[in-house]
Amino acid sequence: MITSTAFAGQRFAVLGLARSGLAAVESLLAGGAQVMAWDSREEPRRKLEGRVDLADPVTADLTGYDGVVVSPGVPLNTHPIAEAAARYGVPVIGDIELFALARPSLPAHRVVGITGTNGKSTTTALVHHILQSAALPVRMGGNIGLPVLSQSPLSAGGVYVLELSSYQIDLTHSLQCEVAALLNITPDHLDRYAGFEAYAASKARLFEMQRADQFAVFGVGDGETRAVAQREAARREASRVRSVDGADLAALQADWPSLQGPHNLQNAAVAVAIAEALGLTAMQWRPALASFRGLPHRMERVADVNGVMFINDSKATNPASTAPALAAFPPAPQRRIHWIVGGLPKGDRLDECEPWFGNVAAAYTIGDAGPRFAELLSPHMPVRRSEMMCEAIRQAMEAAHPGDVVLLSPACASFDQFRDYEARGDSFRQIVEALAHPDGDEPLAGGGAN
Repeated sequence: MITSTAFAGQRFAVLGLARSGLAAVESLLAGGAQVMAWDSREEPRRKLEGRVDLADPVTADLTGYDGVVVSPGVPLNTHPIAEAAARYGVPVIGDIELFALARPSLPAHRVVGITGTNGKSTTTALVHHILQSAALPVRMGGNIGLPVLSQSPLSAGGVYVLELSSYQIDLTHSLQCEVAALLNITPDHLDRYAGFEAYAASKARLFEMQRADQFAVFGVGDGETRAVAQREAARREASRVRSVDGADLAALQADWPSLQGPHNLQNAAVAVAIAEALGLTAMQWRPALASFRGLPHRMERVADVNGVMFINDSKATNPASTAPALAAFPPAPQRRIHWIVGGLPKGDRLDECEPWFGNVAAAYTIGDAGPRFAELLSPHMPVRRSEMMCEAIRQAMEAAHPGDVVLLSPACASFDQFRDYEARGDSFRQIVEALAHPDGDEPLAGGGAN
């Protein structure tokens, strides 16, 4: 794990003992800190009996404590821990701040921090893949994968690549990223903030923590992100700030099977700018873009069967998330998307998807939303009322021609038929494999993400 002698003799309270909370406790204990810990669930508390002071910091005496470590899921605008910590003058922090405090104890390294409303997981995974492909020591953490504190420290010259949500940035005060990136800012999580401006200000703090000689990378798709870029450009040399739209990479995108669509062109452009800020060259990042497999359930290429590509985009649980997937596969020259859509609807419209209906060869509706979506889509494309995932895949597989795409991008939640979007995506992958190879004698081409 990652820890630091800087924790020795200090006192911390940890509220919430899920993965990142437990990792924080273990890191603090290993560093010699005294720890109070609490979770409403009994099971994680039992794991720590005899090693920590089991007490709820909301009601405990926090006199002399150096910090209260909370999960990013704790809403500071409503949870009583914020007021309790303020009474004792104790800062409320997260595991990323503990990592920042531990950095001086680690071998020489660099940190990349990536934030944004959309696309940050894909971009973080892509940067990790590019650096790994270039044989650099690298760890990925933050809002993706394993908690960063639970991972072993990198050797000298390594790079920590962190996906950072606004909640994690709110709980971080001293993280100076050698490279920080902001993809976009659109309204989200407004229940946690006083308004959109406060949410945007949370994202901007990632750059305010940087020194002026460190690198900043920005997308260009919205005014709020451009405004942050302008403010940062005013305090840094021009070479330390890059705003990218991907236009210079567009001719290469056809070679990136897991990075199709305009949104992924922007993600790739930011990843390339980060890689170049770290000193990598085109000879290093170009082949990595082509070999990137994508994240599970996010435009994940799960198979090529007889020239037909099967894409698992189960993470698209609303129409706004599905729209970029439909935009990713324009006619060539005929419509080529066989769209599996439906589930538990979050509304009764598909307005965000409508500009891309011309890319769809046929729709296959499933789940509770199936009848309504069939009504909406029938004027624009052939529709099969498949009802069940297995039937939709079978029908799409029979209808698709070489060069076509069978796309699961449901624009709905999964809970009518599946436990969650991950179970839905796993089912898609398994059914494709079973239908493509009923005898089980041949694996899917490209089956699954790394």
